[in-house]
Amino acid sequence: MEAVSETDVQFWMAKAVNWGEATSCSALLDTSRHLGSLRSFLQQVLQGLQQMSSTSEAMKTFPFVGQFLGRLCWNPCVIADERSQRLLLRCLSCLYSAEPLNAVEQKANMWIKNMLCHLISEEEGSVAHATVKHAGLTPKRYHSEALQKVVSLMTEEVIKSCNGLPNTSARCSNGNIYVMSTACAALVTCPQMSPLIGALLKHSMLCGTSCLNQEFIKEVSEALIRLYLCVFCLSLLHSKRHVLEDEAVVNLWCYSPSCLEGAAVSLLESVLSDHETMTQSLDKHVNDSLLPQASADHCHIFLTVSEIYRNVLTEIDENLAVRALIQVFTVCFLQRLTGQKTQDRLPLRAFFPHVMPSLLPPLLTAPSEVPREAWLDHLIWIRSLLQSVMENEAGEDVRAYQAVFQAWFLLVQCGYWVDTAAELLVLAAPENAEPLLWLLTFFHHPTNRGHQRSQQTAEAREAWTHLRMLFLTRPPPPRHLSAVKELLSSSLSANLVLHLFLNFTVFSHGPVSIINEINDKVLTEAAVKRRALWILASIRCRLNSAATRDDRVHSRLRTLQDTLLQT
Repeated sequence: MEAVSETDVQFWMAKAVNWGEATSCSALLDTSRHLGSLRSFLQQVLQGLQQMSSTSEAMKTFPFVGQFLGRLCWNPCVIADERSQRLLLRCLSCLYSAEPLNAVEQKANMWIKNMLCHLISEEEGSVAHATVKHAGLTPKRYHSEALQKVVSLMTEEVIKSCNGLPNTSARCSNGNIYVMSTACAALVTCPQMSPLIGALLKHSMLCGTSCLNQEFIKEVSEALIRLYLCVFCLSLLHSKRHVLEDEAVVNLWCYSPSCLEGAAVSLLESVLSDHETMTQSLDKHVNDSLLPQASADHCHIFLTVSEIYRNVLTEIDENLAVRALIQVFTVCFLQRLTGQKTQDRLPLRAFFPHVMPSLLPPLLTAPSEVPREAWLDHLIWIRSLLQSVMENEAGEDVRAYQAVFQAWFLLVQCGYWVDTAAELLVLAAPENAEPLLWLLTFFHHPTNRGHQRSQQTAEAREAWTHLRMLFLTRPPPPRHLSAVKELLSSSLSANLVLHLFLNFTVFSHGPVSIINEINDKVLTEAAVKRRALWILASIRCRLNSAATRDDRVHSRLRTLQDTLLQT
C-alpha cells in the first residue's frame, strides 16, 4: 500500500498539535467536528502499518506516527470516542515488536506499552499514572473530568443563550448553538456529553424553531433507538451506556418525530419478543419507557403513539400482546394525566378527538373510581352507548364503519372495563349476564365478519354456562371440562373463551387445589399458555391500580403466572 499523502500528514499533525489535550471549548468543538475524518485517516495509517514487516520499517515509512499517536492518546475527546480509541489501540499494537531487533525497537516497545496502559488500564507505574499521580487522579478519571469540565462550560453557554434575551428570534440567532450541536454529533454516545445534549435539546424546545444540526438529531435518535433495541428496559436514567434526563428525551421526541416513532415501535417489539419478562411487570416497562409521562405532558405525543398502535392493531387485531400493551399504556397515561394540576391539564377530548364524546366519561373513568356495587350499571351504560354507535354499521357509509372502529379502539384502550365485565361474570346472575357477555363479544369481535356475530355471542353464552358448572360444581364435571377445551380450540372465539376461563380461575371462590387441577387439564398447549399470560398481565395491571387490594386474588394470579411461565 502507498504511504498516506504528505498533505494529509501535515494537516492531521497540525490538528493534533493545535488540539493538545482539548481542555478548551474551541479545541473540543474542533476535535469533535473532525472525528469522522480523523477515523478515516487513522484507518489509512492502520492499513499501512499492517503491511510493515517490522517496527523499524514502520517508523521509517511513517516517521510522524509516534508523535501523532502519542498526542491523540492524550486527547480526552478522541479517547471518549470508542471507534477512535479502538483504532489507536490497533495502530499501537501494530507498532509493537514481539522480538525487538535493536535498541530503537526496545525503546519503542516501552513507549507503546505505556500508551496501551494509559488507554486501557490504570496500572501503577505507567506513564499515565505517574503523570497524574500528583493530582490524586487515575488516568481514566483525569480524562473524564477534563472532558466534563469543557462540556460544563459549553452547557453553561447554551443555558445562558436561552435566558435574558428579549424574544424567540434573538435566542435562535445564536450561531453557536448550531455549531455545538454539529460538534456533538460525533460524541452522542459518550456519557460525559449528556448535559450538553440535554441543554441543546431544551434550547431548541424553548426557541420553538429548528436551530440544531440535523446530523446531531439523527445521531442522538439512532443512539437511543439502539439502546431500546439492545435492552428491553427503556429507562435512560438507569442505562450504563448513556444517561439523559427525562426532560431531554421528551424534548428530543418533540423535536424528532422519527425518534418518537422509534421509541414507540421499540416498546412494541420488546413486548412481542419477550413475553416472559413483559407479562410479569408490563406496567413497569411501559412507565420506564417515559411514553405515558410524555403523552400526558404533550398531546401530540399521545396522538402519535396511539396512531402507531392503532395501525398495528388493524393488522393483527386478535394479538393479545398488542392489546395488553395498548391497555396498559392507556392506564399509565391516564394516571399521569390525573396527577397533573387541573389548570395545566388539557381536556380529554383533545387526546381522543375521533371518538363520540359521550363515550369518554364512562370509559375513561377507572373501575377503582366507581363503587363496586355500581359496576354493573356502569357497564350497562357503556354497552348502550356502544350499541348506539353500531346502529348504522349495517349501512355502506364509511364514516359509520370508522365510528365503530374508533369506539372499539377506545374500548381496547380502556380494556380494564372489559376485564371488569369478565370478573363480574364469574358470580353474575343469569339475568345480568347478557350485557356483560355482549361487551366481551364486541371486544373480541368488533366486526360482523361473515355475519358471525350471532354465532360468537352464542359461543360466549355457551362458554359462560360451562365455566359456571365447571368452577361451581364439586367435583368438576368431565363433560363441562371437555366442552371448555373444545371451545378453546375454536378459531372463532378462542380468545374470548380464554378471557372468561382465566377470570373464573382468578376470581372464583373454589378451593385452590380444584382450580389448579382444572388449569392443568385445560391450559395444556404452549400457544394457549402464551395468550393466557397476556390476559393475566392486563388483569394484573387493573388490580395494581385498584383502590383496595385483595391478597387472595393477587396470590392466585401470581401463582398462575408463575406456573404458566415454568411449564
